Parts: sequence; structure tokens; C-alpha cells
Amino acid sequence: CTMQLSNSSSTEVSEFLLNCFVRSPSLQRWLSLPLSLLFLLAMGANATLLITIWLEASLHEPMYYLLSMLSLLDIVLCLTVIPKVLFIFWFDLRTISFSACFLQMYIMNCFLSMESSSFLIMAYDRYVAICHPLRYPSIITDQFVAKAAIFILARNALVTGPIPILSARLHYCQYNVIENCICANLSVSKLSCDNVTLNRLYQFIAGWTMLGSDLILIFLSYVFILRAVLQLKTKGAAAKALSTCGSHFILILFFSTILLVFVLTHVVRKRVSPNVPILLNVLHHVIPAALNPIVYGVRTQEIKQGILKLMRKGM
Repeated sequence: CTMQLSNSSSTEVSEFLLNCFVRSPSLQRWLSLPLSLLFLLAMGANATLLITIWLEASLHEPMYYLLSMLSLLDIVLCLTVIPKVLFIFWFDLRTISFSACFLQMYIMNCFLSMESSSFLIMAYDRYVAICHPLRYPSIITDQFVAKAAIFILARNALVTGPIPILSARLHYCQYNVIENCICANLSVSKLSCDNVTLNRLYQFIAGWTMLGSDLILIFLSYVFILRAVLQLKTKGAAAKALSTCGSHFILILFFSTILLVFVLTHVVRKRVSPNVPILLNVLHHVIPAALNPIVYGVRTQEIKQGILKLMRKGM
């Protein structure tokens, strides 16, 4: 279903078409409802969490500021990807402008890596809380959260910036149909008439440098946490300590697992349907966003109490 713009190699592309499961209209219909529900759940749950933390004075603490940052990232990621996918499913609005495509590419790469970095800072927060509880108030402060937020923003904005720039500088002179639901770097750059080795190499190095280092440091944090927990001799202390970081670990595990499955499907793409990595790419922008606030809301007593208090005030 690839559309050739012109027989002339000098013709430049001004817009792209997202070929989002167009060969499987039944799959589009089947996906539209659960994807819509997941999107509404993600937006509603994250908005509720943000409003609760903002209005409830007892939640104005560093740990909840970190959680607010994660919710903001999830909202932006959902708004960047899911509405466009749903418009394709419902109205066949597959066209996306050149600039909008590369803006979407930048936001996806930047904010996904920022989410990974946020999980790293939250893992460090749990490490200090469990392994150095007496020093926690002096280490995890509002200033620490502010510095961490600046670090996350600067690091990921700078490292992921070249990804859309490298893709945008290529010449797109033959085809404009992206075999994907989103403007993923490799899906777009392979349409170019130029050599895309540099694009692939930079994406690989940047991705594994940032996400890989984050996951290694998160893993080490939980190794130290587990070792400290096993040394606790007070009755019930180990269970309580594990409970405080259990929700965080569940979300990190899910984030890492779905990312690993996505990578593996790309590696063995000749053995699986081409729709599988595309579907996983879309779901990776909405399922973690829907789960994050729910898991924290269910497992964190202070957040549940804050939501109930706001609901009582509203009534």
C-alpha cells in the first residue's frame, strides 16, 4: 500500500501518510474501543493524581513531586500519540505534515527516555528511604527534586535532539507512506533516498546508553534495597519496607518488560507479523500511562486518603 509521489527523484515530500493497520480494517475496529478506553483512563487517572497532589497539602513532599512529574510525562506522551491513532481508525485521517511528524518523533523519544530517568530517580528515593532512613529528610529534599527534574530534562532533551534533526535533514524523494501508526525514527528514515546508517547508529547508541544505564542503575538500587530489607530483624519491618517500594518496582518491571518485548519483536520481525511491533509501539505509549497512577493510587494510603478527602469536599 505504498504510494509513489513521483517518478522523479527530485520531488520532495511535504507530508507523510501513516499506514496504521490499513490492511486490517477489522483490527482497526477491534482496537479502537480498548484504545479509547485506555486513553481516557490514562488521562483521567493522571489528571486526578496531579490535582490531588496539587490541592492536598499533606502530599507536598518530594516523593509525590516525583510522582507528579511521572504523571505529566504520561499525559504528554498519550496526547502526542493516541489521538492521532484514533483519528486514523475513525476518520482515516492518515496525513501528517512534515514538521508535525518530526515534532512527534522528538517528543516520543525525549519523553520516553525522561520517563525512564524518572523511574531511576524514584528508585534512588526508595533506596535512600530503605537503606538510609535517618538521612532521608536531609538527602531527598525539594531542592533535590528540582535538581533531578532539571537533570532529567537537560540530559534527555539534548541527547534525543539529534534524532529528529538527523531524520529531517534527509531527502524524501520517492515515497511518503510510513508503515507505522506513529512517526518512529527508523520507520520514517527508511523512506529517504539518502544513506541512513548514521540515523540508525545514533538511535541505537543513544537509546541503549540512556535506557540501558537507567535500567542497570535501577536494578542495582533494588539489589541494595533487597539486601537491606533481608537484614531487618524487627517483626514486620521487612514486609513494610517491601510494600513501600512494591508499587514502584511493579511499574518499572512492566515498563521494562514491554520495552524488551518490543525490541525482541524487531529482532525477530521475519518470524512475527509486521503488525506486532507496530501495535506494541502504540500500546507502550498508553498502557504504562494508564497503570502508573492506578498502581500508586491503590498501593499508597496517603494518595487514597487525599483523593477521598477531595471527593468529600466536592460533594
